[in-house]
Amino acid sequence: MTVAAIAALGLVVGSFLNVVVARVPAGRSLWGPRSACPACGAAIAWHDNIPIVSFVALRGRCRACDARIAWRYPLIEALSAGAFVLAHAIIGWTPALVPALLLLGALIAITFIDLEHQIIPDLITLPGIVTGLAANMATGAVPWLDSVIGAIVAGGLFFAIILASGGGMGGGDMKLAAMLGAFLGWQLTLVALFLAVVAGGGVAVGILGAGARGRKDPIPFGPFLAVGGAAALLWGRSLMTWYFDVFVA
Repeated sequence: MTVAAIAALGLVVGSFLNVVVARVPAGRSLWGPRSACPACGAAIAWHDNIPIVSFVALRGRCRACDARIAWRYPLIEALSAGAFVLAHAIIGWTPALVPALLLLGALIAITFIDLEHQIIPDLITLPGIVTGLAANMATGAVPWLDSVIGAIVAGGLFFAIILASGGGMGGGDMKLAAMLGAFLGWQLTLVALFLAVVAGGGVAVGILGAGARGRKDPIPFGPFLAVGGAAALLWGRSLMTWYFDVFVA
C-alpha cells in the first residue's frame, strides 16, 4: 500500500472520527441523519465534506450561513492521516498494522472527546477491549495471553488507584487503560502508562505554575493515556531496548 493510499485512508477515517467526536457524547446515532451545520442545520453536501479540501475551499465557513467550522474537523483529519502514515512507515504492510490503525483511530477520538467533555465513552473503550483481544488473536501482533494479561493488569491498576484516591481517577480512565492492555500487551502497556504519567505530570506542573488551573481543577488524563499508548505502540520496543542497554546491561 502506497503512502498516498494510507494517507487517504487516514483522511477518510478522520472524517468518520469527527462524527464520533460530535455525536457519541450527545448519544446520537453515528449512521444517520446526514451531517449538518450545527449553526443553521443545513445538510452538508458531499462536495463540502471532502476531508481538509472542503475546509480549505470554504475558508473554514459554512456555505449556507457563513458560520465558522470548528478547527477540530481538519485537525482530526490531518492527525489521523499523519498517524496512519507514521504507523505504516514503522510497522509496514503487515497483519500487525490492522490493530495498530484501529487503536490509533480510537485514541484520537477519545482524546478529543475527553478534552471537550471530560468523559471517556464506554461506547469506545468497552468494544475496544474486545476488538484489541480479537485483533491480536487474529493477526498475532501480540500473543493472546500477553493481551489478556495487559487488559487485566492495566484495568486492575487503575481500579486500585480509584479506590485509593476516593474517586480521584475516573472509571473511563480505567477502561481506557484496559483497552490499551488488550491492544498492546502487558509489556508495552507498562511503557504506555509510564509515558502517560510523565507527560501528564509535566503538563500539570506547567499548568499549575502558569496559574491556568487551580490545584482542585480537574485535568483530563485520557489524552495523556492516548499519547502514551500511541508512543508505546510505535516506539515502545525501541524504548525498552534502549532502557535495558543503558540501565540494566
